[in-house]
Amino acid sequence: MSVLVRRKKLTARTRRQLRIRNRVAGTPARPRLNVFCSLKYIYAQVIDDSAGTVLACATSLGKAFAAQGGRANMAAAKAVGTLVAEAAKKVNVSAVVFDRAGYRYHGRIKALAEAARAAGLQF
Repeated sequence: MSVLVRRKKLTARTRRQLRIRNRVAGTPARPRLNVFCSLKYIYAQVIDDSAGTVLACATSLGKAFAAQGGRANMAAAKAVGTLVAEAAKKVNVSAVVFDRAGYRYHGRIKALAEAARAAGLQF
């Protein structure tokens, strides 16, 4: 893949991300569930944008994910979704708005969202 094609893809994702962030904002009543997927790991944060604080987070950085069969696959995404929902419940957050950060809603993003819903988060 050439550098120009790669740069164009990153720019397109960034544009999608900014377009989504103009519509989606976290409030104290409904914080924002933000997702980031790298090639190696998956990260999820529950963010209150009005205060600028992270209320809960989960990631696939732990050694348990490597032993489980991968840190950036569908199984890891489901586990991170469950972990972030449990962490959000600990800080009394039951409803969130989902920020997919410019990624398409399929694959790992969809698996994380469905696991968080199954664990009790509403969005």
